[in-house]
Amino acid sequence: MNTWILEKEGFSPADAAADGNRFLCANGYLGLRGVPEEAGPALFPAVTLAGVYDQFEEKWREPVNAPHGLRLQLTMNGRALSLEETAPLRHKTMLDYRYGIYHRDTDFGPARILSSRFTSLADPHLMADQYRVEFQKSGLVSLRVGISTDIWDINGPHLFGFRHHAEEILLTEATTGQKGIRVAVAQGMEISPRVEESISVEPDGLYRTLVAEVFPGDIWTLSVYASVYTSLDHPSPAAQARASIQRAMRVGYLELLQAHQAAWDQVWQASEIQLEGDEAAAQALHASQYHLNCIAPRHAGNMSIPARGLSGQTYKGAIFWDSEMFFFPMFVYTQPEVAQSLLRYRIETLPGARKKAAEYGYRGAFYAWESQEGGEEGCTNFNVVDVFTHRPVRTYFRDKQIHISGDIAYALRSYYDITGDRSLLEEGGAEVILECARFYLSRASLHADREEADFADVIGPDEYHERVTNNAYTNQIILHCLQSALALADIFADRPAWFQGLLLQIKYEKDWPLLENICRRLPAPREREGVIEQFDGYFALEDCTLEEVRSRLRDPREYWGGDHGVAGVTQIIKQADVIAMMALFPGLYTDAQVAANWAYYEPRTEHGSSLSACMYALAACRVGRLEEAWQLFQKTAEIDVLGGGKQWAGEIYIGGTHPASNGGAWMIAALGFAGLRMRGGQLTLQPHLPSQVKRLSFPVTAAGRRYRVEVTQEGGTITEI
Repeated sequence: MNTWILEKEGFSPADAAADGNRFLCANGYLGLRGVPEEAGPALFPAVTLAGVYDQFEEKWREPVNAPHGLRLQLTMNGRALSLEETAPLRHKTMLDYRYGIYHRDTDFGPARILSSRFTSLADPHLMADQYRVEFQKSGLVSLRVGISTDIWDINGPHLFGFRHHAEEILLTEATTGQKGIRVAVAQGMEISPRVEESISVEPDGLYRTLVAEVFPGDIWTLSVYASVYTSLDHPSPAAQARASIQRAMRVGYLELLQAHQAAWDQVWQASEIQLEGDEAAAQALHASQYHLNCIAPRHAGNMSIPARGLSGQTYKGAIFWDSEMFFFPMFVYTQPEVAQSLLRYRIETLPGARKKAAEYGYRGAFYAWESQEGGEEGCTNFNVVDVFTHRPVRTYFRDKQIHISGDIAYALRSYYDITGDRSLLEEGGAEVILECARFYLSRASLHADREEADFADVIGPDEYHERVTNNAYTNQIILHCLQSALALADIFADRPAWFQGLLLQIKYEKDWPLLENICRRLPAPREREGVIEQFDGYFALEDCTLEEVRSRLRDPREYWGGDHGVAGVTQIIKQADVIAMMALFPGLYTDAQVAANWAYYEPRTEHGSSLSACMYALAACRVGRLEEAWQLFQKTAEIDVLGGGKQWAGEIYIGGTHPASNGGAWMIAALGFAGLRMRGGQLTLQPHLPSQVKRLSFPVTAAGRRYRVEVTQEGGTITEI
């Protein structure tokens, strides 16, 4: 088994959405869904752009899908050789995880199509496709090669005023409806042997049409290049896209491929986990690392990663807490420059977080639950549709999931602790932590009849229980945020004037003394027989089985949470909550506490989110439940190999890749199985290898130095390299 290769035989339109995700090619700037070149909207093709958003009418705001510059359609003797219209004799799809190359091999009988395409990691604006047609019968052939404007959108359309330039290099321009962002796509082509061609503007785009008589044994080989620029990238996106294609055609497909592969070699040298003992698990781990690495915004330096990556428009292309809790760990330990980009995005969107806090009557920084550009909140008050009434349901993700600000402060503090690099704190990170702490100071509930403060009317990671008081995870992340704000004085002890100047600049003098006060007044979480109560009153809810709650569903697409959801009045939870807290703060809890809480909460967890299994796996490793940890690792790592995960929340489609699971797979392997941890500025190991794993080996970067970790059943070593 080649653990770098994913293969699939056959074709079914019913699998098109899942296949588009699992065979995705991406490079941080754009994502090209893994569907055949001839695919129309029914098969969900897309070129999804990072950081470009638009809203059409009153629909949800979402990322923009660009015109598709690698569209090819073959017709022979009047018959469309297209998977949408003609059943093939044989069809095989393959994705090379090492180099992010999509391959297809389709035998239609009269002709066989083979192609290899990639989104360049060396030039993020560029896509390239080598398309080969082997003719097995005689006939008249027509091949359309061009830029398709027949765009699949979930909540579109988003592009208007299409302008086509029918020249040697094809060029299509359009403008987004909401903010007038210009999008330009250019395409160039080389073909052997030369074939007569014409260029035309058609209802679905701008195309070259190649026409010729062919005979058995004839072969056409095309190299097709497409480039995408927007006015966010350059004031003249059309000129830049055209120039990009001119460069590509001078260089040629092979040299572009070599540069792309060299860029991927560097990524894998910095991040690859080698797992020996189970080939399927090794393949799943390669898949997970590929799907997270391929969406890293290396081109920008100040962007983050959407919850569904670049696999499409689901979850509105927004940045969630996934970025700090699930994507960040792999990057901070392997590619700190990417971790910096994720956090610089939060630093630069601080004004948006201040604005949101003010909208709710609070001070400080309340970060968007679904953050789009500038920190703009993409989350609405009606995020779910009732499957019975078809009416929007009021949800409280936007206004009650206040842990998001603490999650960001947690990542900023972790970056400093792991890298030893203070620059992010100096360049705005310290201000972010202070403003998040200020938000919590103004959000706390104080009581005249008791000393304790609390945080009421919140939602924790378990979203099925809304508007609760003293969610354990939320309170702990808030406490950590407040303590991190206080710790800044020690971190900048050598620069007291600078730090005092920062406090003065943001008018923090009155808030500073309140930090310790609120820390003292936060209540300890309630416990029963060693089990921490997830929130006040949780233990009083109906204690029933997961199977019982599932049996109450009348439609498989029902949303389980909220006032009317089947789980809301029970102890059944969506995803790791208390266990997530224990995984993120391992030093605060004993092994016995972790074991008791794992045993209580895991049977009561639906794992209705791809964020859940990895947290339970980390806790399972710690308490020696290695078989359960292994099963949870498989569930986490295989999700984008098998195409699993929830596809619907009510009537809302939420399909796509699962970057949080991808990051979670790295976390389980490195932080769980290997037991990697930074303690007092030193890397340590406490291995918990399941019997299925003979050896783990992976690189780590910490405190400016590079190391290689080796773990076997006999123990582990950390060696500087």
